[in-house]
Amino acid sequence: MSNFLRTQLPTLDAGLSRAGGWWQGRSARERMMLAGLGLFLGAMVLIYGVVKPIQGARAAALADIRTYETLNARIRAAGSLSSAKPQRRTGAPEAIATQSAGAFGVALTTAPIPGGVRATVADASYESLVHWLADVTTTSDLRVRRVTLQRLGAPGHVSGTVEFGQ
Repeated sequence: MSNFLRTQLPTLDAGLSRAGGWWQGRSARERMMLAGLGLFLGAMVLIYGVVKPIQGARAAALADIRTYETLNARIRAAGSLSSAKPQRRTGAPEAIATQSAGAFGVALTTAPIPGGVRATVADASYESLVHWLADVTTTSDLRVRRVTLQRLGAPGHVSGTVEFGQ
């Protein structure tokens, strides 16, 4: 090994030779004190560089597991969050549009068109109109083909024409 260091790593060999000379120059008492200091520093590095981070990671993982289990228990205790499916509307397209509009307070007039119905709304709140459109498409086979809306003078109110088709 000594030959390898001398031939391949001369700088390291020189440093080790100087360190060896320095160590030999220390008294037995100094060597014991330096060995104790090295042991103490090694223990500190082991404790604060390895053990403490592992303990911290373990504590964080346990806290995450506890949080997950608590949330899981709350979700199970809450029961099913899904709402009941709305009842499907059947019948003529005019009847479906009128029946659904009544539930949202939207007054409309209907006229049959090929493959569907045209609904004309004179005055309705925008929110009610959007909810009505969503209800018609989720509770029947009718789909919105075309929507034309005009803003009215009252804030949040619109008039418009909606064409539904199957």
